[in-house]
Amino acid sequence: MTDFDAVHERRGTGSSKWSRYPADILPMWVADMDFPAAPEIVDAIRSRLEHPMLGYGVARDELRARIVEDMASKYDWLITADDIVFLPGVEPGFNMALKAMLEPGDGLVVQTPVYRPILNAAGHWGLVRNEVPLRATGQGYVMDVGPLASALAKSRALLLCNPQNPTGKVFTKDELAEITALCENNDALIISDEIHCDLLFDGRRHIPIATLSDETANRTVTLMAASKTYNIAGLKTAFAIVQNKDIRERFAQSKLGMVDSVNILGLEATLAAYAHAMSWKEKMLGYIQANRDYLSQEIASRFPAIRLVKAQATFLAWLDCRDMDLTPDPQAFFLEHGKVGFSAGSEFGAAYGGYIRVNFGCPRSLLSEGLNRMEHALAKR
Repeated sequence: MTDFDAVHERRGTGSSKWSRYPADILPMWVADMDFPAAPEIVDAIRSRLEHPMLGYGVARDELRARIVEDMASKYDWLITADDIVFLPGVEPGFNMALKAMLEPGDGLVVQTPVYRPILNAAGHWGLVRNEVPLRATGQGYVMDVGPLASALAKSRALLLCNPQNPTGKVFTKDELAEITALCENNDALIISDEIHCDLLFDGRRHIPIATLSDETANRTVTLMAASKTYNIAGLKTAFAIVQNKDIRERFAQSKLGMVDSVNILGLEATLAAYAHAMSWKEKMLGYIQANRDYLSQEIASRFPAIRLVKAQATFLAWLDCRDMDLTPDPQAFFLEHGKVGFSAGSEFGAAYGGYIRVNFGCPRSLLSEGLNRMEHALAKR
């Protein structure tokens, strides 16, 4: 059984998270949890390695059937095995969809702040990025329908992130219905990054936007993976659900020699995650929800000038540090003076230089250490 309090040394293992900075920096940036993968996943990989052939991989029927079953049991979403397209990541997936379905000069709506791959996607294909900011309230982040309607009126597609990264927002059914109505009115494609869909707190239930109606399903590319929930992102496995056959065929053809086949061990790990690691997932969710609550309490008591809207999902916190007047920006300040590496707010949109994103998917002792380093940096100032 996994001990989520245990700290594992990750330096020297090829970890992107732990290789970016010198050894005296505590990394709390990229969306990669500091927990071991579920034993069931490790065992499945070990078992697969008993067979010495590691050629190109293809998803077995068992994995397709498992995803179909999961969509039905979790979301009452009836899909077929043919609707699933396996990918080496969600990011290649939404870029494939943009390449396949849009033309240079078309408008693309994104809701900001949003993580950098989504923010930058329009620029890869000569699209016009139309940003619609989410607004913080005491109860969470909300979307303003008027600006969204105006943006969609001059766009061919919406690139949605739900649950949202970095705010941790979970879109409600009513909000999703407003989005789908606007997309239908403007004949806009919906590309929905739902990679954090299993990481919801406080009893919330994820709603895939494609489940709202047959019309919505017919214009939606949904992107999911086990990678964030089960901390297996390095195994490079994800999948798209595309129920419109024409869109699915155009989507699959858009690989264009740039998107490779899926990691054969990642396919085994994904099957093991969905089939056998439910207990691990539930314990992990309880742990990171407690971390979220601890972080919120500590920020409020130790750093009252920082505004934090408690995340509804993900293991990421979005901290508004604008009132602290940290120079040159909060990320650089805490890196230099506190030796702790957060994600810079400017990566999530030009208007967010006064923010940082904090990864609280880690043992409590590391989270506490990060807060202590922030306090030390401010005390030195």
